[in-house]
Amino acid sequence: MVTVLLRRFGGLVLTLVISSFVIFAGMYAAPGDPVTFLIGNPENLTPDRIAAVRAEYHLDQPFLAQYALWATGVLRGDLGTSMFYQQPVSDLLSSRLPMTLTLVAMASVLFILIGVGLGVLSALRRGTVVDSAVTGFTTFINSVPNFVIGLVLVAIFAVQLRWFPVAGDGEGFADRLYHLTLPAISLALGSIALISRVTRQTMVEQQSLDHVEAARSYGLSTRQIVLRHVLRNSLGPVVTMCGLVVAGMLAGTVVIESVFGLNGLGGLLVEAINTHDFPVVQAILLYMVIGYMVVTILVDLAYPLLDPRSLARSDRS
Repeated sequence: MVTVLLRRFGGLVLTLVISSFVIFAGMYAAPGDPVTFLIGNPENLTPDRIAAVRAEYHLDQPFLAQYALWATGVLRGDLGTSMFYQQPVSDLLSSRLPMTLTLVAMASVLFILIGVGLGVLSALRRGTVVDSAVTGFTTFINSVPNFVIGLVLVAIFAVQLRWFPVAGDGEGFADRLYHLTLPAISLALGSIALISRVTRQTMVEQQSLDHVEAARSYGLSTRQIVLRHVLRNSLGPVVTMCGLVVAGMLAGTVVIESVFGLNGLGGLLVEAINTHDFPVVQAILLYMVIGYMVVTILVDLAYPLLDPRSLARSDRS
């Protein structure tokens, strides 16, 4: 077990190093000279001013030296200074991160509860009208982009019915949840289809196994069979897929936050790209990579609790 954990930890560290290098290199190779955006007024583009700005932001040093300075600062918690806002990037992220995490948390609760519920219902009613209706519904919502769903929800529930606000973050915890209802639904709908299908497929496979047939022969009720044998043994793949979806949502908030005018990391990323604010773009992309890694680690730790057989297989390997 210890060997497995060390191997996974080493792989995660290597992944983080490679990802950080790719992120920095991508910004380094981006078109346009950041000096022109830092100085702003073309009249101030004098040789002395350009040289001073390059020295201040270490742009006069070789690429590897710039990367080493940036990576060292990241390890110390220093993500640099925003070129556009002229304030520490860590302060910008800390002010926007709660909004994004709240949105992802709400969307995660929705797609897990509804997706697993629909998957269980579809598996138990396999081959019936209910199964066809669930499959048709999930296929339809999975084929529609989430930003289109967001615009439709705004047009119906915000503009026409006026049940929810069109945009904004809200003030206070309860008001924020109210403002994030439509964005969370928009973000979750596509994932509901995926989780529903995975749940249905794994439950159908479990229902055909020998131990389930034996449980039926002993006279156990359908409810007992589903809860003790079918659903419990299906949780491993379902939890793994839920974790991957949640990790993907950390990057998928960009479009939804733009549609609903939310001041989260997604909206900040769009602003940073438009203003060529490279330190902010680098920090947000690195956050997305780290967030994905953290979620996958939590899934890896939770999987043996759901399926102890996987832990035994890891020990043997």
